[in-house]
Amino acid sequence: MRLDPDGKWVPAEQPVDPASDAGVMQRARTQLAENRPRGALALLDSWLKRNAAQDKPETAEALLRRGDAKLALKDEYESLYDYERVIKEYPGTPQFVTAIERELEIGLMYLNGLKKKFLGMRIDSATRIGEELLIRVQERVPNSQLAQRAAIELANYYYRVRDLRMASEAYEIFLTNFPTSEYRQLAMQRRVFANIGRYKGPRYDASGLIEAQYLVRDFAQRYPQAAEEIGMTDALISRLDESAAKQMSEIASWYLKRGDSVSARYTLKRLIVKHPDTVAAKRAREMFVERRWPLPEVPKPAAAGEAEAKAAEGSSERTAEKPGETPEPSAGAKESETKPAEEPKP
Repeated sequence: MRLDPDGKWVPAEQPVDPASDAGVMQRARTQLAENRPRGALALLDSWLKRNAAQDKPETAEALLRRGDAKLALKDEYESLYDYERVIKEYPGTPQFVTAIERELEIGLMYLNGLKKKFLGMRIDSATRIGEELLIRVQERVPNSQLAQRAAIELANYYYRVRDLRMASEAYEIFLTNFPTSEYRQLAMQRRVFANIGRYKGPRYDASGLIEAQYLVRDFAQRYPQAAEEIGMTDALISRLDESAAKQMSEIASWYLKRGDSVSARYTLKRLIVKHPDTVAAKRAREMFVERRWPLPEVPKPAAAGEAEAKAAEGSSERTAEKPGETPEPSAGAKESETKPAEEPKP
């Protein structure tokens, strides 16, 4: 029903001949609206069989409504066949987006624990089907609201079941494809926690910790208040730095146990340079002293004032030179030009 200009409720569709194709579609929609899916399924099955050899404009509508009838009868897996036909064979129809939306809802049901029917009983896990359906939604209608919902729901599912590697990748894809989404803050936050959660200890790969430090700084810069509330501060970065340094220390210890002092020394040198303010770096320096190895120099970042002064000095020297003139060589250069090179001694 809809409101007419006078404010009265009138039928949204004009009455048509019940025996016509449009009339069959109207009757099927009415039965579905009245919660009589079996009648709609029988009606649409009969119509599709009669018109299987003809490509009528109502075919996409019939397939969509038959899928809706099967879904209402809790036979969602069978309904996917009808929705797939609409998506693949009738992409230019209004039913195309509706069929994708139906598949998204079925995929979410599977990811939320609904099992697939097997011999009339729901005993078969359908999480893989749910993942596939949400991925297809993103491929078929990219940059849409449906794709955005599918992407964040899939990432949340991986995060919920503790598949942290897939969760990190899914959140990264979401942030790339939807940079202005309302879920951006949530995705950035959970991507950090997923990277931290992937770290199993100093004897395992710590690459996720290195990435997490950059992500924490990025999150704190974008959302300072939220970062303060959930603890994404310099204290968390320091803990991550300590964990990464501890992992490198374990690698060096392993090399020493094998008698490979060269590799151990190289690893400890990298530890001191990359994580100079950690406890592991302090212990590494002590090992250098004990073994009489030369301590590596830790490069210190130049102060902002010094960097600006050097940049200004360099620019002033370049502007002082006039175009077309060759700058005067320095005293050392003049001397090297006038003084002949010495003969190499045998």
